[in-house]
Amino acid sequence: MSFERELQKRANNQCELCGHTEKLVTYEVPSSPKGGLDTQILVCETCMSQFDVAETRDANHWRCLNDSMWSAVPAVQVMAWRMLQRLKGEGWPQDLLDMMYLDEETHEWAAAAGDGKDTSNAIIHRDSNGAILEAGDTVVLIKDLKVKGSSMVAKQGTAVRRISLDHENEKYIEGKVDGQQIVIITDYVKKM
Repeated sequence: MSFERELQKRANNQCELCGHTEKLVTYEVPSSPKGGLDTQILVCETCMSQFDVAETRDANHWRCLNDSMWSAVPAVQVMAWRMLQRLKGEGWPQDLLDMMYLDEETHEWAAAAGDGKDTSNAIIHRDSNGAILEAGDTVVLIKDLKVKGSSMVAKQGTAVRRISLDHENEKYIEGKVDGQQIVIITDYVKKM
């Protein structure tokens, strides 16, 4: 029996997450410690298109996880757990996560993608327009800035390349201006 046929038989020719029977594709669940059929699930194109793109994700579509999270297939359990983590902001997924049981190995596989990490206390650096800044970005100064401890003035319009972020204060970034490493307040920069 072919690999794909085995998967279709196990899934009863329907999406292992939502139960749809049309436009089914094979999906390999990322970060698996092993390979083969155990890392594959059969999903519909609707589920597949919503795995990674939060903007197009329909939270109501994922209410199907109420049933599929009880699957005996670890790969299905992993994707159910990951999707519930990604939808936690909706409220109802947390109730399902509280009921869900994963053995230790399956839970490690599920968490390997980083979906269960607590980001509520993460420091997010934003420029003057609210755009998120990341290490390595290039910013432009929107105001002349006097550099403390120096007679130097960093001029408006100066590009600061490859910035680094202060991990303790969301308002501070660092970068080189005229060859000198300085601390810059994010309120005075615009991301390029």
